[in-house]
Amino acid sequence: MDGYGTQDARGTHANPVPPPAGPPDVPARPAFLPQQARPAVADWLNEPRPDARPGIWRYGYSLPKAAPARGKLSPVTVIGLVIPLVVGMIVWSFWKRGVIPYQWTLLRLFTPDDWWWGGTLVAPNTDKGRGVDALVAYNGIFFVLLGFAMSRLGGWPQVFRYYFERRRQPARALLALLAALLTLSFVFPSAFPGVGWDPAPIVDPIFSLTYAISGSTSLFSSVLFVYGVYAALVLLFTWPFARLGDWWPLARTWLAERNRRKDEGPLQQAPDEPRARWPELRAAGQHEEADILTAEVLAGRMNDVDCARVAHAWTQARSPARITAFTDAVRRRGAAALAHPSGARDLPVRGARHDLLAGQVRIGRWVSGDRTPLAYGGVGAALGPETLGTSLLVVGPPGSGKTRQVIAPVVESLALQALTGRCAVVAVCAAGTALDPDSAFDVVVRVGDPASVHDLDPYAESDDPDEAAAFLAEALAGDLDTMGVQRAATALAQLLGPYRAAYGAFPSLPVLRELLEGERVALADLREALEDERHLAMRRELDARLRQTGTPADPAPALADRLALLDRPAFADFFGAGDDTIRPFSLRAVAHHPLRVRIDLPEHGHDEASRLITRLVLAQFTAVVRDAGRVHFAGLVLDDATGAVTAESVRRTQRLRSQNAGVVLALRTVADVPEALHGPLYGAVGCRMALSGVTTWDGGRFAAAWGTEWVETRDVAQHTVFADQPMTRAIHALRKLVTGKAVTTDAVTVRQVERERWSASELAHAVPPGHAVLSLTSVKGEHAPPLLVDLRG
Repeated sequence: MDGYGTQDARGTHANPVPPPAGPPDVPARPAFLPQQARPAVADWLNEPRPDARPGIWRYGYSLPKAAPARGKLSPVTVIGLVIPLVVGMIVWSFWKRGVIPYQWTLLRLFTPDDWWWGGTLVAPNTDKGRGVDALVAYNGIFFVLLGFAMSRLGGWPQVFRYYFERRRQPARALLALLAALLTLSFVFPSAFPGVGWDPAPIVDPIFSLTYAISGSTSLFSSVLFVYGVYAALVLLFTWPFARLGDWWPLARTWLAERNRRKDEGPLQQAPDEPRARWPELRAAGQHEEADILTAEVLAGRMNDVDCARVAHAWTQARSPARITAFTDAVRRRGAAALAHPSGARDLPVRGARHDLLAGQVRIGRWVSGDRTPLAYGGVGAALGPETLGTSLLVVGPPGSGKTRQVIAPVVESLALQALTGRCAVVAVCAAGTALDPDSAFDVVVRVGDPASVHDLDPYAESDDPDEAAAFLAEALAGDLDTMGVQRAATALAQLLGPYRAAYGAFPSLPVLRELLEGERVALADLREALEDERHLAMRRELDARLRQTGTPADPAPALADRLALLDRPAFADFFGAGDDTIRPFSLRAVAHHPLRVRIDLPEHGHDEASRLITRLVLAQFTAVVRDAGRVHFAGLVLDDATGAVTAESVRRTQRLRSQNAGVVLALRTVADVPEALHGPLYGAVGCRMALSGVTTWDGGRFAAAWGTEWVETRDVAQHTVFADQPMTRAIHALRKLVTGKAVTTDAVTVRQVERERWSASELAHAVPPGHAVLSLTSVKGEHAPPLLVDLRG
């Protein structure tokens, strides 16, 4: 199990994978993509990676603490809390010392001279031997109302809510319980042993009011009535603390957790050990292998690619046979166990920061602002297979940083993940584009370069003539409005099927061009090769093609003209027409093996041929990734998707998210796509990026795709104050004379309005250089709104 079963570049044959093409020396990294240092493996493994919303760089990320919706602690609230508290403490102190006699209080005005209640609120000193009177109730009610008024004046409920809402739920519930018990000890001190104070004047006023209203003491002999009043008071004083402490939601959470554990039984949790000690292997009883890998990590012989590769291989080792192969490989090779078939354990250079455990590459930093949610403010912006699986559309003018700040980091990340066995990547770019060097890829196809080691199979190693015809029809006629792709595919299938039946292989592109042009000798030879009765069906296909030749509705001449773009002397040794010195590469191989492939398009002078090849690669990729049984992610990156977007490719792109695959499409402007496909293209991709410098026309498409949101607006209007009283008018006139402005008052109107998340004008003029507006969607359906990201951060 040292490898992943990768065979050769054509898919499933028995030849080994050829070495990557290119010079042995690694070229220097361009200045705008500096070399990045590899992380310290032990610290990198042990760093937590909490679950976060799409696009957040999870390495070293900490979940933000949500601010409470209510109870803001403003300076006015603090002053309102402190002043009544200080005044109350001063009055209390003077009262207990006898400096302020009780008769001076406001309560003295409502009581006779022979009735007074000295002392404090907590320890009242009442006259003994007196009967129950309604005035006692007035005393208690006065104290209750006074305390309520002071609490409202100081904003105490808001302060308590502010305090408790910022604590964790169990701690908040415990503090609320202690506060409730302390409050009840003032009301029912006899129920709390050791409490030495007298009851607060709450229960007695209630009974006094009952006596004053009923005029009878018979109710007090009823145990049901007395304990009912006690129960009502307990609920009354406990209910606010239950709300502050969230007792009921906490109880429901505990009850649900208990029921879940009862239903699922005891869960086997992984040991609480650092990830560098490989706790997953130890939990499965593989202690020897875990010790070997731990020693390799601590000795510095494992890098992040090795750790991610071994971790991925362990997750894939489900059967006993694969577990045995895994353990044997670890014991024999240690850090180099289960290496990629190419033997590479890292890329020669890196230009971006990567976290291979999370499968992310950092492309910048989310900019904090009013539109940015709390979870995204100032943290790293990252891309990974969970978001690239919904496909990414990047639009920006030349020089905006599409290649060096987005495409190059994504290709590098997918190439690193291919070394771990979790990904296959195909990068299509123009010759000379500053992507990774040749040694970072397993297969490099340089179309039109005689020094190229690999060739591109135009039929993707297909055995089905209809499928092969669909590839070629999409490439040749996908951008033509005068001819449908289905008609072109039918015409091609009428030639490819008979040719394969006659000669056992599909024709080379020059031969196919001759058949499309209607060369009599070529058609006659093909007709003669199908004389056998077993080729009766194919003869009918060829006869149907011959009957359409020369008719006004025949698509063959137009296909031959487009095919002539590839039948040039510069491409004489490519597309299956060369000798055995150039190895053919089938794009179907990426559906079976974690390959790293780069396709260099022809240099200047063959722009239309480059677009045709790009459409061919896109059509083949979206078709071959449908193979069942693939566990790794397959990614296609088009550095320039001009002319590659067709109606059929848009439909296939939308289905990629359910096939563990995705494409990255980079465009200079949306005008490079037919206008009828603007809406379907934006709907087919789940991730959209608009770089700085886009036009208002391009920004309008993004604004329509991102939609609108409800926001709260405040309109402030100033109105002149006209006074009615002479003194007020004089003061206003003096103020106007001094300040030079009339006395006005502000009228504030708060409204909920619907506005665009990003308008076309904002995208065209408000995005700073080196920034972009990015929206993401994961394959699980999680969304990240369009936010501003600093690609240089």
